[in-house]
Amino acid sequence: MHMLKTLTSAVSVTALTCVVTVAALVTTGTASAESVEMSAAQRAELAKVAPGLNITAQMAKDLRATAYDQSLSIDERVAAIRRIAGYPSGEAIKRTVCIWDIVGRSGPVFTAAQDQKVRMLKYGVDVTMIPYTSESIVVDDLKAGVCDAALISGLRARLFNRFTGTVDAVGALPSAAHMRILLQVLASPKSADKMADNNYVVMGIAPAGGAYIFVNDRSITSLSKAAGKKVAVLDYDPTQARMVAQVGATPISSDIVSAPNKFNNGVVDVLAAPLIAYEPLELYKGMGNNGGVINYPLAQISMQLIGRSDKFPNEIAQLVREAFYEGYDQIMTRINAEAAKVPAKWWIEIPEEDKSEYEQMMMEARIQLRDEGYYDGEMLTLQRKIRCKLDQARAECSNPKE
Repeated sequence: MHMLKTLTSAVSVTALTCVVTVAALVTTGTASAESVEMSAAQRAELAKVAPGLNITAQMAKDLRATAYDQSLSIDERVAAIRRIAGYPSGEAIKRTVCIWDIVGRSGPVFTAAQDQKVRMLKYGVDVTMIPYTSESIVVDDLKAGVCDAALISGLRARLFNRFTGTVDAVGALPSAAHMRILLQVLASPKSADKMADNNYVVMGIAPAGGAYIFVNDRSITSLSKAAGKKVAVLDYDPTQARMVAQVGATPISSDIVSAPNKFNNGVVDVLAAPLIAYEPLELYKGMGNNGGVINYPLAQISMQLIGRSDKFPNEIAQLVREAFYEGYDQIMTRINAEAAKVPAKWWIEIPEEDKSEYEQMMMEARIQLRDEGYYDGEMLTLQRKIRCKLDQARAECSNPKE
């Protein structure tokens, strides 16, 4: 919950709402000699808000050049796009954004988003915001077209874009420093072609902090010592169940809401979760008197805004992606403040040789899942290059397998 509030407050909502205004006027297809190919939905909306306007090939070229020109501010780029497209000051464009908030309508992320509706109307965008407490239902409604865009976890985002859905790959990003470099690369116009896939577009990626292992027994300081224990795993992520089974532990299928409850009630012994979940989800209850948090992040997790390409062309999404990255420092400041609430008494330090064991096992899992088509190989290679950029002494830098 705190992570979702952080995301909403830190990302430039103004940029998002401004660019939605001209979303229907930017093309997604290939330019012909006379005009630009557009989807039926885009043509219908264009005819409604700007009767008689014909987007020519030259106009499309100008729109794309302006959208990707990082020498201009986001506001300047939006204003230029509006002028080029001749967007009228008439009826507002309507969009539906579905927001995953565990609390629902009264939750922090949905409340913060609702506060922006007046500003959105000023920019000619009439946005209907729908809160969801179930992430799986958000995904279904985005696929069905109920949502024009949806804010979901990086793990779920893999359903729409395997490249960005591999950002959260287990062990791929050892620290926040690695995550920052990756998100900077992904926010660049040079990565734009990777953001659109199968009628969906990644509109923004935000960090959500590292995922750590919470245990109810401090003796679980290595993978081998987890044998025989019950471990909560997300029902839609095969990575977790596979790794748990490999060390002889028992995976207990859970969703993102029930997993913390199972840990707190003693149904499972081990739970992987971001540190920012410690206080709001009361994970200290599950640790009891003998538990703790293993001081070694398994992954850096993300939140991703996924849009439908017929509602948010990639040129428009580019501006939103940059706005997300511009909020990185503010987001991490909030995340670190929440993570700092975990008392020092809970930390469990592990030997370096055990860290090596973790790294080897996670690399093997990534390679296997890559070969099975679950992880994207190009993203794994990019992440490996970032690891080597920050630590050239790693064995994988001279003998890469990813």
